[in-house]
Amino acid sequence: MGLTARVLAIDAGNSKTDVAIVTADGEVLATARGGGFRPPAVGLDTAMRTLAEPVAQALTTAGTPSVTHVSACLANADFPAEEDQLAAALRSHHWGTTVTVRNDTFAILRAGVTEPRGVAVVCGAGINCVGLRPDGRTARFPALGRVSGDWGGGWGLSEEALWHAARAEDGRGAPTALAHTLPAHFGLPSMYALLEALHLGHIPPPRRHELTPVLFTTAADGDPIARTIVERQAEEVVSMAVVALTRLGLLTEETPVLLGGGVLAARHPQLNDHIEHLLTIRAPKAVPQVVTASPVLGAALLGLDRVGSGKGAQERLRRHFEM
Repeated sequence: MGLTARVLAIDAGNSKTDVAIVTADGEVLATARGGGFRPPAVGLDTAMRTLAEPVAQALTTAGTPSVTHVSACLANADFPAEEDQLAAALRSHHWGTTVTVRNDTFAILRAGVTEPRGVAVVCGAGINCVGLRPDGRTARFPALGRVSGDWGGGWGLSEEALWHAARAEDGRGAPTALAHTLPAHFGLPSMYALLEALHLGHIPPPRRHELTPVLFTTAADGDPIARTIVERQAEEVVSMAVVALTRLGLLTEETPVLLGGGVLAARHPQLNDHIEHLLTIRAPKAVPQVVTASPVLGAALLGLDRVGSGKGAQERLRRHFEM
C-alpha cells in the first residue's frame, strides 16, 4: 500500500481503550485513551460510542479524517460471528478503507514477537490463549469462563481462595491461612464477616480482585492450600499453551510463548517459575517471556503487517512504545 498508508490501531479491553494513528513507516502521529469496551454489559451501540471518543481525538490530533486500515483488537470478540459483527460496526464509522477485528489477546501476542509467530497466554481478570503463524493460521479458545473449560485468572483465583477459606473456617475443608489473610485484608475478623460484607454489598464486587495478591502472598509464606491454587493456575497456563502450539504445528520448533495480563506480568515467583518448569517438560522448545509492552503496540504491528511495512518500520514503532 506504500508509505502513504496509515493505520488506526485499537486495543479495547474491558477496563480501558488505547488507540494510535501510525504511518506505514512506523511513525506514531497520535495516541488517545478512552473507557472500557464492554458490549455484553452495555450494548453494542453504547460500547461503540465509548470507542468513538478516543478514535475521534486521535484522528483530529493526526490531522486526518480517516486511514488506510483499521487494526482493532477488541475484548469480547471471542467467536468469528462476534468479530464480523464488530467489524461491521467499525466499518459503519468510515474510519478506514479496510477493517480487521481480532480478540484483544492477539495484541499482546504481536506486541511480544518480532514476527506474527508464537503463542500468548493472558491471565488478567480471566484467562485466554491464542496462537499465530505468519501464514495467517491461528489457534484460539472460546474463553467464556468455566462454561468453556477455563479456570483461573484474577477473578477465578480470588473465588477459589474464598471457597477454600470459607470451608476451612467452618470445618468442611482443610485448614488454611487464607481463612485469616483474606478477611484481614479488609480489616475484618473472620471469613463469616467477609462473606457477609460481600453478600450485602458493603465490599463492592470489583474489590474481590484485591484478594488475588493476598493469595500469592499467603502462598509465598508457605500455606499448602494457597500453594496448590497457584500451582493449578500454572498448570492451566501451560495446558493452554501446549494445545495452541500443537494445533499450529509449533510444539517441536523454537517458539515464543508470551505471558501477559496482570497476574502473569506481576511475576509472582511461584507461579511464573512453575510455568517455566512445566514448559521445559511439555514443550521444551518453547521460549517463555513476560510481555509488559502496551497491547496497542501489538494492534499497530498487526496493522503494519497488513499494509506491508518492513522490519524498519516495525522497529521504529516498537521504539516509540518501549521508550
